[in-house]
Order: sequence, then structure tokens, then C-alpha cells
Amino acid sequence: MDRGPLPCPKGGWGGRSLSSRETVVTTLSESRDFESASELSRRLGLHFSNLALLTRALTHRSYVNENPDALEDNERLEFLGDAVLDFVVGAWVYHRFPEMPEGDLTKIRSALVRNDQLALFARHLNLGDALRLGRGEFASGGRERDGLLGSLFEALIGAVYLDAGLQAVEAFVHPLLDEAHEFVLDEIHDPKSRLQEWAQAEKLGTPQYLTISSTGPDHAKVFEVEVHIQGATYGRGRGSSKQVAARIAAQTALESLGISYK
Repeated sequence: MDRGPLPCPKGGWGGRSLSSRETVVTTLSESRDFESASELSRRLGLHFSNLALLTRALTHRSYVNENPDALEDNERLEFLGDAVLDFVVGAWVYHRFPEMPEGDLTKIRSALVRNDQLALFARHLNLGDALRLGRGEFASGGRERDGLLGSLFEALIGAVYLDAGLQAVEAFVHPLLDEAHEFVLDEIHDPKSRLQEWAQAEKLGTPQYLTISSTGPDHAKVFEVEVHIQGATYGRGRGSSKQVAARIAAQTALESLGISYK
């Protein structure tokens, strides 16, 4: 099921307009504007004692390659943030759903820490405005790509952890998880898995998902996916990613077959 943007958590995140910008002037006299680390810290309510750490979290390796004064990219922080998120999200899921079996807890945690979900969090917080990219990555729309945004969110978490500890990470992440949990509950009732179970029980083989169209600009594409079983079309779905469109296609197929997936 497709999701709209998450509402801002209480406490003022994203409540003020972006005003201060750092301007990077390249050797080709091109300019790229990005939100400064200090402005991002204020906007998100993250009071970094070491702003250099936050700046590193916002720095892609393509920027380092073009700017010798930028000493380090965010890949090590991304590694750390990935591990911290696994723990924080796992603990949140454990306490949020006390009666849920281990298998379903694993599914929910996996849904919350996968890259496309982290990219949604990054978009919700407008982190792309602060991402430092090289000319090529910037020109190709890197600030809108799920891969870069998901990694950026992980790097930010790694920086928060190093600067202020685990409790600060939890205070930052928990409101995002609270807003996303309704969608995530659908993950344990995955219509794609239910449709596959039905197809295999009927000895019809494995459903195939085909992307039949994609429309819109790169930063706001809409995909249309059909699900086929033995060459016949059983359902169709549209969404902001192929994964979302495929889930909707499977749900449509189950509804047409009169099969519940919950």
C-alpha cells in the first residue's frame, strides 16, 4: 500500500524554513547550495557538540573526491548507524508489540530498517537538502535517490550516536517509528506471500511481477506493475516504487479471488 509523507513529529522538527545555506563553488564556476550542518542541527533539534561529526555524516564520497579539504566521507558512519539502527529498532519493536511472536517481530524490524524505508525517513526530514555531493552525483539527481538517502539516514544515526549516545538516537528515531508503525503492520500480512501460497497450493507455480510502465520525473516516478500467474493477469497496482506497486497488485489479485491476506 502506498504511503504519503509522514507528519512532522511534535517538538518542532521541520517547522522553520531553510534560510542559512552554504554555497560550494566548483572549479567550473558552477554552484550547488546545501543546508549547513549547523542549520540542520537546529532544524531537527539535534544539539551536536561536534558539528564536524555531523558535517562528515552529510558528506558523500563524490564530494570528497572533488574537494581535498573535505577529509572524510560518511561511509564509516553509515556502517555504524546501520548497526545502531538494528538495535534501536529491534528494541522498539520488542516493547511496542509485547504479544507478537518472534517471526513477526523480525519481519517488522526488517521492514523498518530496509533502505527504501530509511529513504522515506530521510525525505520526511528533508535530509537531501544538506547532502554534500560531487558535481556528477548532484547533476544526476543524487539527492533524490533512495540508495543515497537511505545511506545518509544511517550516517546521521551513526553521528548522533557518537556525539550524544544511545538515548539521543532513541529520542530521535522513536517518533519516526511511531508514525510508520501502521504501515509496517501490513508487512506481517504481506499480500505477495499470501498470493504465492495460494498459487502454489493450486499448483499454478510462482506469480510473476512485471513493470508495465513508469511515469513522472525521476524524483517522483509512479510505477505500474501487473502480477501474472501462468501467463494470465491477476492484478495490477500503482505506486511510488516497484515494490509498493507489486504489493498493491498482489492485494488486488487476492481481492479478485476472494482471498483474505490478513
